[in-house]
Amino acid sequence: MSKEFEDIEKLWKQVKMLMILIGIMAIVAVLLVVRTSFKSKPTNNYTPVDSSTILEVNSKSLDPSTDLWTAPKIEDAKNLTEAQKSQLLYGKELISNTSKYLGPLGSVAKLTNGMNCQNCHLEAGTKPYGNNYGAVFSTYPKYRARSGAVEDIYKRVADCFERSLNGVSPEKGSKEMEAIVAYINFTGSNVEKGKKAKGSGIYELKFLDRPADPTKGKIAYQAKCQSCHQANGEGQINPDKVSYQYPPLWGKNAYNSGAGLYRISRFAGYIKANMPFGVTYKEPQLTDEEAWDIAAYVNSMPHPSKDISKDWPKIEEKTFDHPFGPFADAFSEEQHKFGPFGPIKKAK
Repeated sequence: MSKEFEDIEKLWKQVKMLMILIGIMAIVAVLLVVRTSFKSKPTNNYTPVDSSTILEVNSKSLDPSTDLWTAPKIEDAKNLTEAQKSQLLYGKELISNTSKYLGPLGSVAKLTNGMNCQNCHLEAGTKPYGNNYGAVFSTYPKYRARSGAVEDIYKRVADCFERSLNGVSPEKGSKEMEAIVAYINFTGSNVEKGKKAKGSGIYELKFLDRPADPTKGKIAYQAKCQSCHQANGEGQINPDKVSYQYPPLWGKNAYNSGAGLYRISRFAGYIKANMPFGVTYKEPQLTDEEAWDIAAYVNSMPHPSKDISKDWPKIEEKTFDHPFGPFADAFSEEQHKFGPFGPIKKAK
């Protein structure tokens, strides 16, 4: 009997020890819950998703009718979690309606001039030759001569906020920045790394044999652009005063002097393939000369200035139409701004 009592006593000690351990674990769990409750509460139920994740898509990468790149659709993505879908849709919404969230009256923050990313990156960055995102994921990170450094997509997005939107960029790691980068990555996820999709970016317009002419550009602007963007280039703001129906092309709410579209080759190629609003590169309404001249006129009008003193640290790498000196060649600032550009390119 004594042996049985010893076994029972030993078992009871083991049970008590187990109960003590369970009690300790319960206390620790309670303390963790209490500690967490004192931390700042998240403003929503959003679950961050790694913005470098590339999703498998059903969409083909080329439009069979045009042989041009076409963006994948979020709804066609396989194995898409609700968190990923939510992030991508929010990223698309931010691109389409930037000012609603981040403009002067933005509901999230007040960071920009009131324009939307979509004003320059048409159809949420998916339109062929509409300054789309087709070659962003496939080519970044990459060296950019403007900064003289290797840049990632975060830096590229920040540049757009600081230059085209003449504002301040959302911080890396913020819900908004991560959603935008995730959407851009997804949009170009069907393009092979190191490749540039046909139809991506901006249409490359042939050079004129003469300088682009702002005076002729004003006449063409009045005939084909003014009805939307107005006589003094201020655009048309929506009745809610939150965003623009047609964006400003110059003046205090336009892109600044450091923006990509301030180079007239970029602006001319962009409007040739897309303007007046609704046209495509296949059926343009502007002649090449009109596109170049309108670009010269618009970029001759006042724009917000930006400190670009640190741009192009190697001046020999400056693009042919960068409008500000000094230059490594003998061509004037005037020719670098308006052309003719053929001799500059030939000299390079």
